[in-house]
Amino acid sequence: MATTAIRTQGGALLPERHPQIDFFICDILDAIPKDDMATMEHPVFTLSTRPDRRILSYEHRGARIEVIPSVKGLATIHDKDILIFCISQLMAAINAGRAVGRTLTLRAHDLLVATNRETSGDAYRRLKEAFERLAGTRITTNIVTGEEEVTTGFGLIEKWEIVKKTRGGRMVSVTVTLSDWLFRAVLSKSVLTLSRDYFRLRKPLERRIYELARKHCGKQAEWRVSVEVLLKKSGSASPRRVFRKMIRDMIESDHLPDYHLAEEEGDLIRFTRRAQVIEDGPAAPPLSAEALERARDMLPGRDVYALEAEWRDFWAASGRPRLRSADRAFLGFVSRKAGQGG
Repeated sequence: MATTAIRTQGGALLPERHPQIDFFICDILDAIPKDDMATMEHPVFTLSTRPDRRILSYEHRGARIEVIPSVKGLATIHDKDILIFCISQLMAAINAGRAVGRTLTLRAHDLLVATNRETSGDAYRRLKEAFERLAGTRITTNIVTGEEEVTTGFGLIEKWEIVKKTRGGRMVSVTVTLSDWLFRAVLSKSVLTLSRDYFRLRKPLERRIYELARKHCGKQAEWRVSVEVLLKKSGSASPRRVFRKMIRDMIESDHLPDYHLAEEEGDLIRFTRRAQVIEDGPAAPPLSAEALERARDMLPGRDVYALEAEWRDFWAASGRPRLRSADRAFLGFVSRKAGQGG
């Protein structure tokens, strides 16, 4: 499905370099961009455009993450394009009823085109560096994916290998093995659809803010968050006053795909959906904030938004029965999972 590009004066978005996109990986055409909920919710990727060799530590509502760089630096938010491409291909295969595995063989050119990148020689060099950072960045977390809590260290990708090169040394075909942690997220369908215009966002913070809006707005019309919490969730290293200025610049330019931002009293930022966000899943009634909070108490450490996605899939598979109370149905679902050990 295509989304309408947001056109603004001053060229805030990158040009759409490949308006006719063909995906030939695993014989799947035009895979819809998908992102995993865990890395949308929590800051795993650096927003720096220079080599970032800091050790990142983050904790929020019981979720803990430590991200350790390699000598090449932390994986960047732009490096994440590779994971989004892989997740998109796996989800398209699963939805088509095909068997999938952690290892994917992909064409480098397809990846560059799908993520709206240039296909110059320099782009292939940058792609190789991105693979190196993804494989070298190590994560320790207690975040649950696919109903399993991981407390050991792992890389975002387990390994990668160039299996075919041109005579000039440029990669043609690449094999990538995803981490168990990320693959479990795919198998449990703990993913969300992204706007294709995500790949046209120039600035790292813009991409991160879009991810957070997409994750937290969900099917709600709007989402409010304090600047302090937004700064923490974004993973930005900027002081609060600088971060607030960058958010105000985004509000003024108003080119974020799918969402409109506004500043409110109390140092709050309100995200409002521009229109219906692309979804190819079930459309159960929205849940209240109180129901989500109760779900957190019932299953501490679990991502309530992933639980919501699981419940919506369960509801759809049950024939989409009429619900007298979506909140009660959801909490009953969570209660059963808690009784089964999560």
